Amino acid sequence: MKLFITGGAGFIGSNHIKLLLATDPDVSIVNFDALTYAGNLENLTDVATDPRYRFVRGDVSTVADVMDALDEGIDAIVHFAAESHVDRSIESAADFVRTNVVGTQVLLDAARARKVPRFVHVSTDEVMGSLDDGGFFTEDSVLAPNSPYAASKAAAEHFVRAAMQTHGLDAVITRCSNNYGPYQFPEKLIPLVIANAIDGKPIPVYGNGQQVRDWIYVDDHCRAVDAVMRKAATGSVYCVGARSERANLEVIRTILDAVGAPHSLITYVSDRPGHDRRYAIDPVRVESEIGWTPRVTFEEGIAKTVGWYRDNAEWMAHARSGAYRDFYEKNLAWRETSSADAHS
Repeated sequence: MKLFITGGAGFIGSNHIKLLLATDPDVSIVNFDALTYAGNLENLTDVATDPRYRFVRGDVSTVADVMDALDEGIDAIVHFAAESHVDRSIESAADFVRTNVVGTQVLLDAARARKVPRFVHVSTDEVMGSLDDGGFFTEDSVLAPNSPYAASKAAAEHFVRAAMQTHGLDAVITRCSNNYGPYQFPEKLIPLVIANAIDGKPIPVYGNGQQVRDWIYVDDHCRAVDAVMRKAATGSVYCVGARSERANLEVIRTILDAVGAPHSLITYVSDRPGHDRRYAIDPVRVESEIGWTPRVTFEEGIAKTVGWYRDNAEWMAHARSGAYRDFYEKNLAWRETSSADAHS
């Protein structure tokens, strides 16, 4: 199976690539990533010379980049690439529209042009807005995004649906809850808390910290995406969650205890605009129809994640300082060599 994975240098995409290469000897992967601020090739150093792996730098919203990289014979496009940080979308939504909406449509057009058999669109539970009634998101929930980021992902889903209805494209959609684990960019909650706790720095908490999220370990999400790609019927939508609701303040206190840092590091700051109160997913459809279930409990996942960041202080330092941005140019020679080997 030959896969074209967008956003493969990001947090979830890089974990997905590493998982597939470790578990499927017959898979080959083209990693297509623009290497914006969240794209970090240091995430993939241990697979960079694998003959089944090839990296191509390109922008999903640029037609020429996509068409040049999308070889004939691709079995599936797995679309992770996205601007995803809510705070950045509040400051300016333009990049989110370009990457998440225009980029998705460019990929859909390219999939039809190259006759790619399957398109997997990786979305988010945030497209469904906020839950305030104690219920759960399901695949039939109304799309009601409350941030520019969520609106851009909801719009992308509509374009995927339109491609299926208008052109008969074989596509499936996953909507996942909050991910955490190794290689997550340090502006996100869990790696930020871990890093600040280790350094003894204040930990900012929006509002009262009672916003609730359903947390899933990244490898569990990646297994779900892979299973949906292989098994789901055309047009299917699956909500992926770990039945692991936690308030942000509870998550922070759990991390502080795991690190051995005092709760006095917690500092309350003004809440962000449009901050959703609660997300929670009912994953019964993906469990019953696809046969996927999460394997890592929240407690196990946090322990593994804290341990990984402790053991990879250099990666975190590069991510926080921006030094990781030089990795591509510094390693261009071996990257081009390994790419050539992959095609020989």
